[in-house]
Amino acid sequence: MLSELAATALLALSLRSIISLNAYSGYNKPPMFGDYEAQRHWQEVTVNLDVKEWYTNGTHNDLQYWGLDYPPLTAYHSYLVGLAAKSHNASFVELHSSRGVESREHKSFMRLTVLVADVLIYLPAIWILSAAIDRTFQSNIKQVLLLLLALYPGQVLIDNGHFQYNNISLGLAAIAIAAILCDKNFLAAFMFTLALNYKQMELYHALPFFSYLLGTTLSHKSFKSFATQLTAIATIVLTVFAILWLPWLHSIDAASQVLHRLFPLGRGVFEDKVANVWCSINVIFKLKKYFLNHQMALICLGTTLITVLPTNIILFWRRSKPMFLLTLFNTSAAFFLFSFQVHEKTILLVALPAICLFQWWPSEMLWFLEVSVFSMIPLLRRDHLLVPSAAATVLFHIVFKSDYFKDNKEQILENKLLNMTIIISEILMIFIVIGFIAIKPSARYPDIWPLIISVVSCAHIFLFLVWGYVKQIMQCNRKLNDKVE
Repeated sequence: MLSELAATALLALSLRSIISLNAYSGYNKPPMFGDYEAQRHWQEVTVNLDVKEWYTNGTHNDLQYWGLDYPPLTAYHSYLVGLAAKSHNASFVELHSSRGVESREHKSFMRLTVLVADVLIYLPAIWILSAAIDRTFQSNIKQVLLLLLALYPGQVLIDNGHFQYNNISLGLAAIAIAAILCDKNFLAAFMFTLALNYKQMELYHALPFFSYLLGTTLSHKSFKSFATQLTAIATIVLTVFAILWLPWLHSIDAASQVLHRLFPLGRGVFEDKVANVWCSINVIFKLKKYFLNHQMALICLGTTLITVLPTNIILFWRRSKPMFLLTLFNTSAAFFLFSFQVHEKTILLVALPAICLFQWWPSEMLWFLEVSVFSMIPLLRRDHLLVPSAAATVLFHIVFKSDYFKDNKEQILENKLLNMTIIISEILMIFIVIGFIAIKPSARYPDIWPLIISVVSCAHIFLFLVWGYVKQIMQCNRKLNDKVE
């Protein structure tokens, strides 16, 4: 087992290191550059300014130039990385003059920080999650899940290619999911609160955690045990929030400024072509012509709540661990499709629970993971990552169709109709990608290929949401233990 674990870790790190050799978001694209520069700039801001100034516009912190727009735990992480950068080469984070630094030395440093996060947080977290799923459901699938999570191209391409630290928030969320599966509810509350305070997009996962923990708490027969557990969970959540937000709790204005940065309604319902419902509707019905930003935000909020409440109500009343994982998938998919200001990268939040469901629905979940990478192709092409994207996806496909996973392969081929649908879908996606690369769009429709990719991806994800609801409703009259049909 140790040899398999070491081999998986070595393969995962090798893949990430190879991807890291390629370009990144915003390379050689002044004046704003891209997400790479955003992460570097946050290091610059946090190591040079007082903590109370991190989210405030000022002479030394122009919020129009990649102002911090993630919660405090991201800011503290930027501060720690910034200290390391300052110690290694102070020019990396020198106030103002370090903007747009693109030296090979700096790229190596930044890439290494992502790999360190992989080693310290993400890889241990997915090992814990795989072990928890294996033990909870006695599925003998630990190694397969670990390999799935380690080699999933989407996360690797975004963090080690495009450049972000989703490995931290996803790692914390993975440990929280594992804690739920192992009946460690206090640990789950603690770890998920950390994940939410690293990236606000973890709200995609929040309702299932809330529904499951609340349902578990209310299931206690004695009022004393109910009150004790509820108080303990509430204390954990509030304490973590209070500690992390402490520098901004001295005034309502300071706290509201942070919140304003986390939820910038002024940016509009979407910025780039993204595979959600609003972008697809916008093709024939121009939303910005008919709705103001705050109106659109209310529409998104209402639509999202209508879509996610039934799945979480089902979880609350029919609480089980497989139902929790299915609800995570449904809720995050609904948030991706209907919420305000969705980014291409947030599909990773749907991919995590999708991998957790692999043991029951391997064909569907592998298909979804392929769709998730397809949905990010326009973003990856802008970053000059098409070649590594194709290579990583082909590797992923080969590994999970190999003889090593013969049992899974037989299960995938069991349903002929489903298998044929998947093949047609894969062929369609391949031809669209080839067209995207080979056929230059007309001057009248310069964004036609990204639009086609976003609409096709949206249709797929919507069907997966419907599929998830059907599966959940089918289980309502069954007792879910170790097997889901």
